Amino acid sequence: MRLGLAVIVAGMPETRRLLDTINAWWDAIQILIITGATNARTETANTSIKQIKRAGRGFSNEANCRARILLRSAARTAA
Repeated sequence: MRLGLAVIVAGMPETRRLLDTINAWWDAIQILIITGATNARTETANTSIKQIKRAGRGFSNEANCRARILLRSAARTAA
C-alpha cells in the first residue's frame, strides 16, 4: 500500500494516526466509494429536528411553543 509506505517515510505521529483511522474506517470508505450511499439524509433530518426544538425553547405556553415550532418547520420546508 503506497500510503503505508508514505507514512513510514514521513515518520510523523500525525501520519501514523491518519493511517490508523483510514484502516479502521476502510470498510465504510469502500462502501461509500462503490455505492455512493451516505447517511447524509439522516444527519440532515436530525439537524432539522434539533433546530426546531431549539426554536421552541423558552416558551412557557405550550400553544405558543407549538406555533413557533410549526412556523419554523414550515419555513424550512418552503425554502
